[in-house]
Amino acid sequence: MLRFFKKKYTEEDLLLFNFLRKNRFFEKLTNEELSYFAPYLYLRKYHENEVVFFTKDPSQAVYIVKSGIVSLNLDLKDGFEKLMTLRSGRLFGDNAFISGTKRLYSAIVMTEEAEIYVIPKANLMEVMNNHPEVRAKVMTAFAEQYNEYTSNLFQTYKSSLGFFDLNTVYNDLNL
Repeated sequence: MLRFFKKKYTEEDLLLFNFLRKNRFFEKLTNEELSYFAPYLYLRKYHENEVVFFTKDPSQAVYIVKSGIVSLNLDLKDGFEKLMTLRSGRLFGDNAFISGTKRLYSAIVMTEEAEIYVIPKANLMEVMNNHPEVRAKVMTAFAEQYNEYTSNLFQTYKSSLGFFDLNTVYNDLNL
């Protein structure tokens, strides 16, 4: 179908859309599809050592680093083990795309200041429930990322000669 009155986006909108496309979850969305999320992007400022969320917190939002550095950390007995460090354009807290989840790691700001976009889970679900084509693209990206995580886990396991029991990991799954 031809659309004679195609929506025009401002330069600011287009910059935001290009920024969002830096991460896997939004990279394949059209400008129109990205515009559904725009009203729900809340920019928050965080300071050094401020916790964005803790392990086991309810997964109530997705976060995208606009500026600064965020460290994702696995909680261990007496401290943390760094999983990864995120910079501009990187999304974290992606298990908020799944109902009833809790955080698997803690997220802590590492720089003097960081600006982070927050998209509340309720708004994510609203967009995805009202736009099945968006849901399909985002969930495909989610599945691709899950596959990449699993592949990396297996590669690491093989290269380190089985430093843990994979059977224990997979026995706990309800497959």
